[in-house]
Amino acid sequence: MALDTLLLAVGPEESDSSDRLARTTVDIAGPSGATVVLLHPFTQEEYESTIDNLGIRDASEVTVDDVARRHGTIRSISRLFEEEGIDYEIRGAIGTHADEIVRLATETESGLVIVGGRGRSPTGKALFGSTAQQVILAAPCPVTLVRSDLDDRS
Repeated sequence: MALDTLLLAVGPEESDSSDRLARTTVDIAGPSGATVVLLHPFTQEEYESTIDNLGIRDASEVTVDDVARRHGTIRSISRLFEEEGIDYEIRGAIGTHADEIVRLATETESGLVIVGGRGRSPTGKALFGSTAQQVILAAPCPVTLVRSDLDDRS
């Protein structure tokens, strides 16, 4: 089966690991010629905060995709994709992160989802949940987890 589309999900916690996520995506999408759907999922609270931070006075004048395009992490990843000749589109979504990632992976018929994550104790996962774990269990396709905590190792 050919890999035509892959979904890269970049949430608010991935700003520190965005380069690792972007490079992994380039390594996969480049050779396969896949189009990348670059998703920034927002909770309602995150979306409203981002609109405020961007200085948008009237939220009805922008779409969630517009807000995602203006997000610094998304702009940084987009520049790398352009430099590397990767075809991509930017999407934003409002809702539970894991649900929106799975929904868009299904909607775009993605052959692969790439998400960031970090090592957490079983207790931490039980108390706080794990978006990556939820995506791995519910996605309609394979999921690649790019761990951010590996940057901290010596």
